[in-house]
Amino acid sequence: MAAAIGLERAAAEVTVRKAARALARAGLVGAYGHCSARLSDSELLVCASKAMGTILPTDEGTVAPIVGALPGGVLGEVRVHQFIYRMRPDVGAICRVFPPNVLTMSVLGQAPECRHGLSAFFYPRPVYWDDARLMRTDELAGGVAAALGQAAGIIMRGNGAVVAASNMQQAIALCVYLEDMCRIELAIRASGGKDQAPLLKPDEAQKRADWNGRVEQRMWDHMTFGDLECNSKVAP
Repeated sequence: MAAAIGLERAAAEVTVRKAARALARAGLVGAYGHCSARLSDSELLVCASKAMGTILPTDEGTVAPIVGALPGGVLGEVRVHQFIYRMRPDVGAICRVFPPNVLTMSVLGQAPECRHGLSAFFYPRPVYWDDARLMRTDELAGGVAAALGQAAGIIMRGNGAVVAASNMQQAIALCVYLEDMCRIELAIRASGGKDQAPLLKPDEAQKRADWNGRVEQRMWDHMTFGDLECNSKVAP
């Protein structure tokens, strides 16, 4: 598995801010949530510790070590970012989100199944973490990161989700796909069609989990269109 390429600081700052605002505009976070980008093997950049939709072009993120104590003012749950980057050299971006359908699905005690095309990136299904506590200790953050393993996302009971990807564009896309998965699963269950609705077959999932064709870039363009920094020259 290829190692993720760290972003330069200026590009990372803009990318993280745009991602934060995009998640807020899409309703995938509210007052709570955070996102980060890998700067190097030893450092990450996390967004400003404020409601993501209120992050301005003047709000700088904070550089934190991948191994070591979090800097003052950084949210305690950023520990899970540290552990994932430490365990997954292929990960270049992480989003901690609270999408409404993901939250509803999470309290049912299980993750959604892979039924539509874009769910293939989570095949056979997202990881489920059966603990509603915030990841503010090394024990809990490390446990979530270990449970995530090589998967793209983990849903936590009553506590949103964490998504990890090779770059921020993919991470944002995966947040959208995960919310779609939960919306579809909840609708199918409400209709009484859970047992009749087909699941993706292994070969279908393998072929559909494909980023070729500017898949993540088109989602990024869609999610960040009209952003305060959409004309920035230092980031996608």
